[in-house]
Amino acid sequence: MDIAALRPHAHLVLREAAIPELPAHYSGKVRENYDLPDGRRILIATDRLSAFDRILCAVPFKGQVLTQTARFWFERTADICPNHVLDYPDPNVVIGRRLDILPVEIVVRGYLAGTTSTSVLTMYKAGRREMYGLRLPDGMRDNERLPQPIITPTSKAGHGDHDAPLSPEEILSQGLLTAAQWEQLTAYALALFARGQEQAAARGLILADTKYEFGTDAEGRIVLADEIHTPDSSRYWRAGSYDARFAAGEKPESFDKDFVRNWVAARCDPYRDEIPEIPEELILGTAAVYIEAFETITGRKFELPLGETSVLDRVRRNLAPFFTK
Repeated sequence: MDIAALRPHAHLVLREAAIPELPAHYSGKVRENYDLPDGRRILIATDRLSAFDRILCAVPFKGQVLTQTARFWFERTADICPNHVLDYPDPNVVIGRRLDILPVEIVVRGYLAGTTSTSVLTMYKAGRREMYGLRLPDGMRDNERLPQPIITPTSKAGHGDHDAPLSPEEILSQGLLTAAQWEQLTAYALALFARGQEQAAARGLILADTKYEFGTDAEGRIVLADEIHTPDSSRYWRAGSYDARFAAGEKPESFDKDFVRNWVAARCDPYRDEIPEIPEELILGTAAVYIEAFETITGRKFELPLGETSVLDRVRRNLAPFFTK
């Protein structure tokens, strides 16, 4: 979808979704959460774009793309692993079971890739071969396929802290998970990733890596939470150009949605300075990439709304049955 088609809809942005009629509000970086008395949770995906530990802007349709992409994958993996989803009353909203989130973030990687301090590529280029309780072979190149998918778990850092790599031995010795929980998480994560890679390949994509968040329900079952295989939680590459670009030592072709992040970083210290006004053209370009990602991943056309004047009004209307008096 090109920017010209999006321009008439540039006003359809959900920057915040504070709804006083809903109970127990908690605001995250990009989601607004409400806990219902019966154990259900309302999660509203806003269009906020977070980077550098702050909100940079809001991108039209971002929240809808993430919610509907996750829905696509939740429905296609429900036979592998139970998930938290109960209903979708609005394109930006999921009603889920309230879970006790497990204190370990599960990242599955099929390729030697990444840019963060906890990525296998960063560690590998620093000379490390043993990481996450695994040993990688010598002589691998940037973005090369790993011998088999691996799980690289990290701690879930508190505010102001950073995630830290964990080995299975550390997870068990620190009491973060029981042996039975770790075994179940491993089986779920690898099976989910295999399904994701298989179906992505059918769409001409490579699912290079992804992260999963799990929790336990009232019966103690492990349940998949948050989102799955979205452009924000996963790294997708275009399969058709991968071999040639890898042979040439070039980065794989991806859904590059970092336009805003790169633009801001080139103009200020984003951790200290005031963020300059971000051009509408840049924001709409980012929206176009999110929509392209949805359409490519799911094989479905993203339908722009007709006659809609406010995303928040639509969300409020669809959530009215949950209002408390």
